[in-house]
Amino acid sequence: MRPDNKTPAIVILSDAAMPVAEKVRDAIGGTVHGAAKRVSPSQGVVLFNETKGQLQALFRDGAPIVAVMASGAVIRMLAPLLADKQDEPAVIAVAEDGTAVVPLLGGHHGANELARDIAAALDAEAAITTAGDLRFGVALDAPPEGYVLANPENAKAVMADLLAGAGVVVKGVAPWLEESGLGFADDGEVILAVTDQVVEPASNELVYHPKTLALGLGCERGCDPEEAWALARDTLAKAGLAEGAVGVVCSLDVKADEAAVHHVARKLGVPARFFDAATLEAETPRLKNPSDIVFAEVACHGVAEGAALAAVGSAGELVAEKRKSARATCAIARAPQPFTEALLPGRARGTLYVVGIGPGSEGWRSPEVSRMVAASTDLVGYSLYLDLLGPLATGKTRHDFDLGKEEDRVRHAMELAGEGRDVALVCSGDAGIYAMATLVFELIDRKGVSDAARRIEIAVSPGISALQAAAARAGAPLGHDFCTISLSDLLTPWEDIQRRVRAAGEGDFVVAFYNPVSKKRRMQLAWARDELLKHRPAETPVILATNLGRDREAVRVVPLGELNVDDVDMLTVVVVGSSDSRTVETGDGKNWVYTPRGYSGKAGTQMEKAG
Repeated sequence: MRPDNKTPAIVILSDAAMPVAEKVRDAIGGTVHGAAKRVSPSQGVVLFNETKGQLQALFRDGAPIVAVMASGAVIRMLAPLLADKQDEPAVIAVAEDGTAVVPLLGGHHGANELARDIAAALDAEAAITTAGDLRFGVALDAPPEGYVLANPENAKAVMADLLAGAGVVVKGVAPWLEESGLGFADDGEVILAVTDQVVEPASNELVYHPKTLALGLGCERGCDPEEAWALARDTLAKAGLAEGAVGVVCSLDVKADEAAVHHVARKLGVPARFFDAATLEAETPRLKNPSDIVFAEVACHGVAEGAALAAVGSAGELVAEKRKSARATCAIARAPQPFTEALLPGRARGTLYVVGIGPGSEGWRSPEVSRMVAASTDLVGYSLYLDLLGPLATGKTRHDFDLGKEEDRVRHAMELAGEGRDVALVCSGDAGIYAMATLVFELIDRKGVSDAARRIEIAVSPGISALQAAAARAGAPLGHDFCTISLSDLLTPWEDIQRRVRAAGEGDFVVAFYNPVSKKRRMQLAWARDELLKHRPAETPVILATNLGRDREAVRVVPLGELNVDDVDMLTVVVVGSSDSRTVETGDGKNWVYTPRGYSGKAGTQMEKAG
């Protein structure tokens, strides 16, 4: 699973709808989005100010929407965005009391099935109105997993003929068609063909490709992805096989990070799966073109044919022998049943999502991070950070670590991904600022993890750092040049820290101090205060921000000359202004800190003209 498999958004307008929203969330997963004016803040709920804008943003993002509100209101708000039904996400309206569930859009793209699941959870009825579903118990333009409709442009006319009473002839084998309520007749006017071959359909014919083909691919390291794709297409074409009938692209596990293999899989819109050398070598008796040269290189006698055959199992057969290009090989085998996600062979290339969840609250977590966490099978992190995910962690396998076990935590996450899992390594703040992202790449660089873990896919997503959160709460202290310095000497020699503080003082940077104190370490912050006082006034504003974005949040501003180390704890970030930083009071009595950038002196500004 990848982050483009969107998390359902359950939208409510009042606290009265929360019980229904929670039942829906328990049934299908997802995140509750609530109108800020009428929904009480709570863990795991995304609050929004304007309903129309929120619904339209979710729709544009492609997220399935379950709106616990009047269907007419949903229709009016989304109407300006409706264009192509093939691209519309599922949109479902649910009555606030849970008595009605109505799929409004995307009926053939998951909405009907989702509505049935929601209705079952609410002990209600799903109001399915799609004609084919009602009449025949099947949606011909949306075949089940494992099949693809090759000519959807014919579907509307064919459905019209069927609804008018036309008979059906099925060519090929597809249990989902045979078990439907279609009117079968030997002389039927409508043809439903099920084949992995390339065919030219008649106007009264729908062609379904069962995803029974496994495309085996071997290549040299660094093979041009387009070369591999051209070979794959040519191999299929020479065998008369349809690209839509490919259900999986397979190769040797040492190719798990090979761009060419994944390029071909993406082009075909199918997953890539990998086998170890011993598994491929077991297929040697069935190979048409075994090679001792290949065996000498990778410990099996064939990659393309071996991978294709391993994927289809003992009941499958090779249907296209190995073909070669300059740097790649390709072969194709046919499985007795279509490939589905639940029954995919081999091992996936695992993915490590390195995510920053900000201070931890839902409102300060990016949609991308939420999608990555939702797409993960496993969560790895400090227990508090995993707890802060709230409902987003439901159904995931947790791997909790204590503080101080950072390298063990990162290595564990990478090795899990090396097993083919999708893993979220959860960090507070931003994953790349005094957090775990850097250790991921350090372990790869110094070969501190297994070969499998070094072949994983890595995605790093930013989060709101403590520095940004403190600045936003206090005003705009980062309006000009700034730097960050960690005062912890666990990993950095104290002499290096001192050198950096002196440089920041001499450079007159705004300075954000991370890890300012600990239970045993108190003197570093006092030393840094005294050093900065050599370069900036004693009245320089200092922001002390604690528990940002969480309960017991506290933000104070004190003069640098009065900074007391005893007022700072381990959960506090300290931001010291530059000599230009200042405070200003607004009409409501609030004091703000800002660092001017010099706009007032720029030629043509209103302030200059006023002067």
